[in-house]
Amino acid sequence: MRWYWVDKFIEFESGRRARSVKNVSLAEEHLHDHFPGFPVMPGSLMIEGMAQTGGILLGERFQFAYNVILAKVPKVTFHSWACPGDQIIYTAVLQDAREEGGSVSVTAEVGDRLVAEAEIMFVHLSSDDPQLSRMDQKNFVFRMNLLDILTVGKAESGGAATGE
Repeated sequence: MRWYWVDKFIEFESGRRARSVKNVSLAEEHLHDHFPGFPVMPGSLMIEGMAQTGGILLGERFQFAYNVILAKVPKVTFHSWACPGDQIIYTAVLQDAREEGGSVSVTAEVGDRLVAEAEIMFVHLSSDDPQLSRMDQKNFVFRMNLLDILTVGKAESGGAATGE
C-alpha cells in the first residue's frame, strides 16, 4: 500500500521550492483514534507530508535518476495542530542537492498559523545499488510517477492555475 500525505502541489519551482496541500478530513481512519474526542493530524504523518514535498522537490532536481530515501529529520518543532477541515500547506525549500542526497527546510501552515517546521535530509540510491533490492520498491513515493499530482495545479491551457 502506498501512503500519500500530499493531495496536490500548488507551486513548484524546479530546484528551489515547492508548496503542496494536504486536506485533513474526518474520513481519514487514523483521526478517529488520535485523539478520541479531539481528532488531530498525527505529527508523524505531518512529517511524512513534509518529507514527501521535499523529497519530490529533490528527486525532480535530478530528473528522478536516483531513488530518494528519507535519511533523518535532525530538527522538527510542532507549534500547533491540524484538525479535520483544515488545509495544511507544506512549503519546502531545497537547501542542498548533491548526487549523494540533499536536504530541505519545510514548514507546515494552516492559514496564517505555523503548525510545524522541520529540517529533513535525504540520501540517493541508484537503481543498481545492492541495498535497494532489500527494500519494497512499491512503497517508494519519491518517484517520477508521483509527479502526476503536480499536474493537478495546472490550468487546462497547461499554464499555472491561478486559484480563482
